[in-house]
Formats: sequence, C-alpha cells, structure tokens
Amino acid sequence: MSLRGESPHFSLPGGASLLSATGRQVIAFFSYFGETTRLQLDILVGLVKGRLEYKTTIAEMAFVGVASLPVVAVTMIFSGMVIGYHMAIVTGQLGVSNYAGRVVAETMCRELGPVLVSIVVAARVGSAMAAELGTMKVTEQIDALRAMATSPVDYLALPRWVACGLMVPTLTFVGDIIGVTGGYLMAVLMPELNAGAYWTHIPGTFEAYTLVAGIGKSAVFGIIIAIVGCHQGLTCKMASEEVGRATTRSVVYCIMLIYGANLFLTALIFRG
Repeated sequence: MSLRGESPHFSLPGGASLLSATGRQVIAFFSYFGETTRLQLDILVGLVKGRLEYKTTIAEMAFVGVASLPVVAVTMIFSGMVIGYHMAIVTGQLGVSNYAGRVVAETMCRELGPVLVSIVVAARVGSAMAAELGTMKVTEQIDALRAMATSPVDYLALPRWVACGLMVPTLTFVGDIIGVTGGYLMAVLMPELNAGAYWTHIPGTFEAYTLVAGIGKSAVFGIIIAIVGCHQGLTCKMASEEVGRATTRSVVYCIMLIYGANLFLTALIFRG
C-alpha cells in the first residue's frame, strides 16, 4: 500500500486489477443470463405460434430418451444398490430394517433420481447439442438458415427444448423404478434386510406427491440442459477449437445450474 494517501491498488496475475476483473465477471454473468433468457423467450414464442417441427422433435426425443436409457439404467441400478447397502446397515443397527424400502424409495424419488438422471443426460445430450450446433455455427450452416429466412431457434433449439422437457421426466420416472429395484436386489443379498418386507412399507407410507414432485423437478432440469446446450452451440465463436470449449462449458454449466436449481426447488416443493 502506498504511504502517500493514494487508494490501494490490488493486482491479479497478469496485471489486471481485482476490481476490474470482478466487474468483468459480473458483466459476463448478466450478459449470459440475458442471452439465455432471450433464448428461452424466443423458444416459447415459437412454441406458442406453432412453429415446432414434429418430425425433428420425434427424432430428438428418441435421441434424448431412448438412446440415454441404457446409461441411465446402469447409473440408477448401481446407485439404488449402494443406497440399499447403506440402509441395510443403518436400519439394522436401529432395529427398523423393515422400513429400508421406504427410505430407498424416498431417497430415489426426492433427490437421487432427478439429479442423477439429469446429470447423465447433461453429460450425454447437453454436450452433443453444444457440439452439433457449434459445428453448424463454425461451418456457417446457421447463417445459411438465416439466409433462407428460417429461424435457427425454431428449427434447431425448439425441438431440442421440447424433447428434453418431455424425456428427462420420463427417464427420471423409469430411473426411480430401476433405483428402487436395485435397492431390493441388495436387500435380497444382505441378511440384515428382509426382502419380503422391503416392498411392504412402500405403498402404505410413500406419498405419490413425492414421486410427482421429483419428476417435476426433472422437467426443470431438462429445460436447463436444452437452454444451456443450445445457447453454447448457437453462440460458439468461429473457430474449430471453440466447439470443444463450448461443449465443455455446456456440461459444466448444466451441472452447476442443476445443483443450484435442485436446492431452490427442494426448499420450495418439500416444505415441512
């Protein structure tokens, strides 16, 4: 610090001041927020005006849903088995092993199902969207669409938005069932659990609201995946190496936003 009364000057590596670096990050954040919000509004306008390409949407639904099912199934069955293993030990120590099935079901449907399925889809589908649209941007195919008076948002982003909004909740529902079944497989293998009692307490104590709320959260996560993936592709810079960077940013941003949205939605939906 200077002894002459001047304002202190903090520097970062490269000579950039802390204040200016922070300002740039704040501006970049609001710029990104504004761009994604504008993209979301444009998609909604296209949807309301009936500009959805049904053939393309069905193909995207197959890509998002059917093609993602194997990796979702593997992820959820092993996650369910891990939760079932821990529940076998904990409930056995507490003397309430008959309630292990309900605990696994609650855990899967409230949190693990929506979050894990969405992260898997973000890694597989969100990255593919960013890479595909980014390649189209670099090779000037998106400019060609505009030259033919075709909106890239309506033609490219809208079908992917609808596909993610519909198929991620569907995958979550299937993933919940697979995860609970994985817990049952562990109940069969471990002597601490009664495999017959595993299913007994689920219908009587498990609320349908929990399942529906978890699926509702996954619909929001699906929209996040579509918006982030399409935005990264449509705004990719005109260089081949930028496609890889846009793909990486898509996955990272999706995961961070899913975690943040999950905290907000959980506090909003599961009050008391």
